[in-house]
Amino acid sequence: MANSDTEKGHAILKKVIVFGVVFAAGITFAGTFGYALKLSDQEEFCISCHSMGMVFQEYRESLHYKNASGVSATCSDCHVPKEFWPKIGAKLLAYKDVLHEFLGTIDTREKLDEHRWDMANRVWDRMRATGSRECLACHSFEKMDLSEQDRSARRKHGLAVDQDKSCIDCHQGIVHHLPDEPDVG
Repeated sequence: MANSDTEKGHAILKKVIVFGVVFAAGITFAGTFGYALKLSDQEEFCISCHSMGMVFQEYRESLHYKNASGVSATCSDCHVPKEFWPKIGAKLLAYKDVLHEFLGTIDTREKLDEHRWDMANRVWDRMRATGSRECLACHSFEKMDLSEQDRSARRKHGLAVDQDKSCIDCHQGIVHHLPDEPDVG
């Protein structure tokens, strides 16, 4: 009987140890994963690729970087969703950026300019599809004081709400230079 109790005790202890190891591994993975997500949202990470240096300079010249209020938007503020699952989707799709970095697809100004129209339109299409979700993380039609805007902006923002427009429908080239539209012919 004592032998049977000892075996039961060992079996329970094994289960507790296995559970503890699995639990600790899960916590470690979750923490590491969360930390990696946070690191990959930092500006230093974004510009660590050679090809991003060119567009980073454009950003540094924009009002999203330097402005009267002193509040800057970072790369991830505009290019990475805040919500968990859309963020994971964006991070998974970033593999193509890494691939093209290795392939040297846009590693010179000439190559960047050659691909810029298509790249910009993919971003703009995604922004339209999400209702400019990343813009709205900071900007809000409801919180805009239209009386403080010039007449043109006041009219256009009023119409944008009524016509269900997305920020990107009017605000292209705010941070990065507008691409040249390719010749069709």
